[in-house]
This record gives sequence, structure tokens and C-alpha cells, in this order.
Amino acid sequence: MFPDLRIIDLSNNAFSKDLPTSLFQHLKGMTTIDQTIKGPNYEGGGYYHDSVVVVTKGLKHEVVRILSLYTVIDLSNNKFEGHIPSVLGDLIAIRVLNMSHNGLKGHIPLSLGNLSVVESLDLSFNQLSGEIPQQLASLTSLEFLNLSHNYLQGCIPQGPQFLTFENNSYEGNDGLRGFPFTKGCGNDFVSETNYTVSALEDQERNSEIFNDFWKAALMGYGSGLCIGLSIIYFLISTGNLRWLARIIEELEHKIIMRRRKKQ
Repeated sequence: MFPDLRIIDLSNNAFSKDLPTSLFQHLKGMTTIDQTIKGPNYEGGGYYHDSVVVVTKGLKHEVVRILSLYTVIDLSNNKFEGHIPSVLGDLIAIRVLNMSHNGLKGHIPLSLGNLSVVESLDLSFNQLSGEIPQQLASLTSLEFLNLSHNYLQGCIPQGPQFLTFENNSYEGNDGLRGFPFTKGCGNDFVSETNYTVSALEDQERNSEIFNDFWKAALMGYGSGLCIGLSIIYFLISTGNLRWLARIIEELEHKIIMRRRKKQ
């Protein structure tokens, strides 16, 4: 059934109930990537012209001449229910997959991580739950991702492409955390813990230095006090108190002058 079909556009209808798995099991034209094609190759030859409007990367595009490499599935804006069939992961030639604005439930299939050339993935405005599969981080061709307004939770995968997506790719999923959200994830918690431990170690180190400083200061004060008392004892024992009396008189004079200035 339609072994060469490369574009499926059933968007903006009122189709309902579960997505039929059989719909995707016989799309042979989407299961292989032709590595021998080095340049643009249009369906129908040079005299065949047709056009189709597809939604890719959040924007509508009119494809006037259909590229054989351009593989699209657009089921958006319907009333489909049930789970996303995992067999979609076998359609490795898909460039655009749009299943937004439906009533799809359950988890995002791990098999979508096999779509190595997908450039646009839109699963927004459904009722999907669970975590975002870590396998999606390996999609190095992914330029547009929209998982907003679902019930997803857990850590957002980290990868080269995921670092380019902003908050609007995930908004409406209160259970998600990690980049680009401010809510920390597992690795962020470890980083925060290491920072806290490091800060405590620095504080303890500074406290030890502070204590050592006061010990040295007290030792110096004690030494100076001993030397001063020794000098006084020496002056008293020798009877030479004139020098000490002169120092005391000068100190009294300075104290009196300071009090007068304050008054």
C-alpha cells in the first residue's frame, strides 16, 4: 500500500480515535535513506509540477516541486487519541513529523531516537506524559522541537541540539526541569552540592587562618608585655626611675590636651 509515498498530510481535519499502526507499516519509501543521491531529485521528472503546503519548523511552506528527499508526515489539528505508534521509529527517512494539536496520550516512543535525519519534530498540545527520551539527544539534524503543553516531567535531555532550544519548546510542562529552565536537574544538583562543599571548605580554611592570626597577635602581645615588665623591673631595681616618670608625665600631658580639644 503506497510503497513510494513520501508526504502524508492529513492535517486540519476531524479524524478521531487511535492512530492505526497499519498506516505506517507499509511506507517503504520512508524506511530507507538513499545515500547515492548527491543533488536535488524531483518526483515526476522535469515536466511534472505539483504543490503541497506543509507545516515545518513552526511555519507553513508551499512545496511547488516535490523533492524525493523531502519526507513529511503531518497529522496535526485532528482529534487522534491513544499512543504514538512506536513503528514510527522505523521511518528513518522522515524530515518533518508534526502530530501537534491532538489528544495523544502515553509516553514519547524511544524509537523516535532512530529518526536520524529529522529536522522538525512537533508533538505539542497533546496529553503526553512521562519523561523526554534521552535517545532524542542523538538527533543531530534536529533544528526545531516543540513539546509544549503536555504533561511531561523529569530531566530534559542534554545534547548538542537540545542546547539550542529555548523555553517555548517545553512551556506548559510544569514537571520538566533542567536547561533551559531554572529548575535544576540531577547534574545541576551535584554541581550545587560540590559548590556548597567547596564553600564550606573555604570558610573553614579562612577560619583557621583567622585563628592563627590571633594566636600570633596574642603571642606578640605577650612577648611585648614580658619585655615591658622586664624593663620596668630593671629600672626599679637599679633605682633609675627618672626616665619612667618622664614617660608617664608626657602621656598625662597628651591625654589632657586631647580632652581639651574634644571640649
